[in-house]
Amino acid sequence: MPCKVLIIDDSALIRNLLSTLIDAQPDMTVVGTAADPYIARERIKALNPDVLTLDVEMPRMDGLSFLEKLMRLRPMPVVMVSSLTERSSETTLRALELGAVDYVSKPKIDIINGINESGQEIVEKIRAASGARLKSLVRKPVLLQVEKKLTADVVLPSISNRLQSTEKVVIVGASTGGTEAIREVLVSMPADAPGILITQHMPAAFTSAFARRLDGLCRIAVKEAQDGERVLPGHAYIAPGDRHLLLDRSGANYITKLADGPPVCRHRPSVDVLFRSAANCAGKNAIGVILTGMGDDGATGMLEMKQAGACTLAQDEESCVVFGMPKEAIIRGGVDEVVTLSAIPERIVALVSGQGMRAIRV
Repeated sequence: MPCKVLIIDDSALIRNLLSTLIDAQPDMTVVGTAADPYIARERIKALNPDVLTLDVEMPRMDGLSFLEKLMRLRPMPVVMVSSLTERSSETTLRALELGAVDYVSKPKIDIINGINESGQEIVEKIRAASGARLKSLVRKPVLLQVEKKLTADVVLPSISNRLQSTEKVVIVGASTGGTEAIREVLVSMPADAPGILITQHMPAAFTSAFARRLDGLCRIAVKEAQDGERVLPGHAYIAPGDRHLLLDRSGANYITKLADGPPVCRHRPSVDVLFRSAANCAGKNAIGVILTGMGDDGATGMLEMKQAGACTLAQDEESCVVFGMPKEAIIRGGVDEVVTLSAIPERIVALVSGQGMRAIRV
């Protein structure tokens, strides 16, 4: 049966554009639209959709208030539709805390071309949402033209002659469901944790708000990464949206490096780029962690980290929103240990203190 989608947006143009896009997919159908949450409430009862797309800012009741009520009374997969503004980014992050699976960006100008250009991302996120928290993620064909998927070679080469150091560093990659997974990991990290570099797939307008939100919750300091700053213990650095984050060296110290290269695995920032940079300059002193997310970004880079001597962890299927990225890393042989999300901070601390890896659990 096709995935049944209900579109909730006060803009008739957005409703029409999303309907055309979704109805073009063989595994999806738009069963209805709604201009505000009150209409949506009745159409959910009548149409029983599998996935909602929900605008953040709407008349009569805002999307956040509606989502909170929905998740309390009738939980279901929701993809938020958000404009790229500072205010919307804070609201969208709150929506992810409340249980939204993911979000897509709504252009403020040239809406028709903007929706068409991001069409592949939109349908993939709806498709992932329809299978979120299920035992397996079923991949189905996409009618949209698929852009060429580049590897980390376009940003930096892989090297085998690595500098030696004893300083530990933690490298984290995530996508769909990752904002909450990253929060759960970081709030449990001790104040003296090693430096942590994080790539989470999100646009530029969101990453600074995401870092500020985490900084207010954690014992460690969390910030959006800048180019060329020293990686310090007790600090976490979030990749800025639309720039690759790399681990680099300046003498004996780790530093951050930002790059403007093309998207890798169709993402910028890319987890593969961050993981390769850690393989290149940290080797056995890195701990790699791949969290929930759709697709395979990070799978190749995690294998490179493992081959360089790093300890590598993957979030287990049961605790993932979408098991795509960890699953691909496991299949390619890059994962030492599969761990439930709540246990990942403990395992990181144990590995930093010198305890060995456990047997892999797949």
